[in-house]
Amino acid sequence: MNLRAVLTHPNDRLRQKAKEVPVGEIASKEIQQVIDDLVDTMGVENGVGLAAPQIGAHRRIIVTDVDGVLVLVNPEIIGKSLRKIDFEEGCLSVPGVYGLVRRHREVKVRALNRHGEPITIKASGLLAIVLQHETDHLDGILFTDKVVRYTSPPRM
Repeated sequence: MNLRAVLTHPNDRLRQKAKEVPVGEIASKEIQQVIDDLVDTMGVENGVGLAAPQIGAHRRIIVTDVDGVLVLVNPEIIGKSLRKIDFEEGCLSVPGVYGLVRRHREVKVRALNRHGEPITIKASGLLAIVLQHETDHLDGILFTDKVVRYTSPPRM
């Protein structure tokens, strides 16, 4: 088990856009280690999702654990429902801050799995929220950029 420190706001590295992982590099020891570190760190931190930029690896990789661990490399949201919901979110990179964020109720995501195989996921509920939250991290966007109302005092 290799745990990594989670970067916290206001670290400027959280605002950097992550780089795509070339398909030929997914099987590399480096990328597989990033994936393992993400899964291990997310578990120890009791998170439901974690993006590679949050541990200082600026690659387009996210992991989630809503109904089991899901690894997505180069995820792209390719479909969104018209209906939205307000959902209270927090973030390991913004500890102690929570707020309502308006997100799409359902999303369709295209990505590669940890073996470089293409996958498409249709998600609703919590998984849809987590997928949107984590893909935002890949573009340097924090949930606090989208808060419609804080439910705890912002300490930023």
